[in-house]
Amino acid sequence: MIKTITAKNFASFGRLIHHPLRHKKSKTRNLFCIVCKERENVGWRIAYLIVRDKTINKLEQHPKTFESFEPVAGKTLLYVAKAKSPKRIHCFNLDKPVVLHKGIWHGVVATGKESEVKITENAKVNCIYWKLGFSLNSGHKIS
Repeated sequence: MIKTITAKNFASFGRLIHHPLRHKKSKTRNLFCIVCKERENVGWRIAYLIVRDKTINKLEQHPKTFESFEPVAGKTLLYVAKAKSPKRIHCFNLDKPVVLHKGIWHGVVATGKESEVKITENAKVNCIYWKLGFSLNSGHKIS
């Protein structure tokens, strides 16, 4: 089942990229807040991903970096899991920008011909892959 992203249901995987005081501050001034900050001076990079996969059979993990997924165009599904357990894989409609916690298993698929996602992460990324033994696809219903 595909879930709609909310701050509450996504909290164990990461956080929304938004301003928490958006509705409580003046509507005539700019608002700024730091959403996520590394303690180490590791540098970062911005990437642009065109998602064409409709099916994936593995998830990946970056143990030492946060990673943002920011939808730009098209419709994307984001699969996430905190542990290597097929029963613990959650699927979200990526309709809001999010930042994943370090070490979250993840993967994306497009629901149409393709989708586009902006990604921000550490400049050096260590990838670990989890071969699932089954496929995740874009044919799920959104709830």
